[in-house]
Amino acid sequence: MHLAQHSATLAHRGLKLSHLRLLAALAETGQIGQAADRMSIAQPAASRLLAEVERIVGAPVHLRTGRGMVLTPVGEALALRAQRIQTELRDAARDIAEVAAGETGHVRIGSVTGPAIGRVLPALREVCLHAPRISAEVKIAGSEQLCEQLLAGNLDFAIGRLPEGPSRALFDITPIATEPVSLVVRSSHPLISKPKLLPADLSAYDWVMPPPAAILTRTVLERLRAHGLPSPKQVLATDSFLMIFALLQHSDSIAPLARTVAECFASAADAPYRALAIDLGIEVAAFGLITRTGAILPPVAARFAAEIHAQPKGTL
Repeated sequence: MHLAQHSATLAHRGLKLSHLRLLAALAETGQIGQAADRMSIAQPAASRLLAEVERIVGAPVHLRTGRGMVLTPVGEALALRAQRIQTELRDAARDIAEVAAGETGHVRIGSVTGPAIGRVLPALREVCLHAPRISAEVKIAGSEQLCEQLLAGNLDFAIGRLPEGPSRALFDITPIATEPVSLVVRSSHPLISKPKLLPADLSAYDWVMPPPAAILTRTVLERLRAHGLPSPKQVLATDSFLMIFALLQHSDSIAPLARTVAECFASAADAPYRALAIDLGIEVAAFGLITRTGAILPPVAARFAAEIHAQPKGTL
């Protein structure tokens, strides 16, 4: 009889976890009474389990001695397997507990750029510090793309804003914070050394912003109009931060960027970029944590979501 067939026969004949637990305890104690105590059962019940094992296996699994009992080679083989199974079960229980507590697993997060730097990155650092068995992937994109990915099941949740139109009903959102905007230029820009910077001074320069439909662009233009300023010249429209920073470095362009982004790339003394010393009060509408309507986050995703909420505004 093949080994696989014999294993199937043991299961079909009724070999149970309680039988294996008894054999493991006997291997460790050599006493039926002590084995029964470990299992929290009476000794007669342990003796019945032992007799059942021998009936199922079809061979003796123990021999009595003057000091107690010893396992036969058949009993030792079963006991070794039983100990391994118990170890695996303990490991499984620990894994289940860690999953339930959000201490292990994989999370897929989508975010617009500002919150990705100001909230998702610090949350990732904090969670992984205390739960190193967690892994994460973060997709950076515009809110509409993130919502599409969320509906497709490619993300657990997103940090952004709801799309316009009827598709908004497909999502739940928990608001987190508004997004202040800074005006960023290269460190040697002419406006950096200007003693008193006025809003009108900004009109002499080209601005680089996302395409016209983007919420950042619309917010900037509305705020400029509120200051009585014309729409700025815009030679390049892009939502690529690589392109934006490359253009800033090689021109006198001005880029409106989320303040968390500006603080990350333009605050160090030797940074190649600077935030202009002027505040036009540009603040993009609140972003939030977006999920599919009625969705329940897995424990690891829920842990990340809570940590993102808990991040102080502007944390880096």
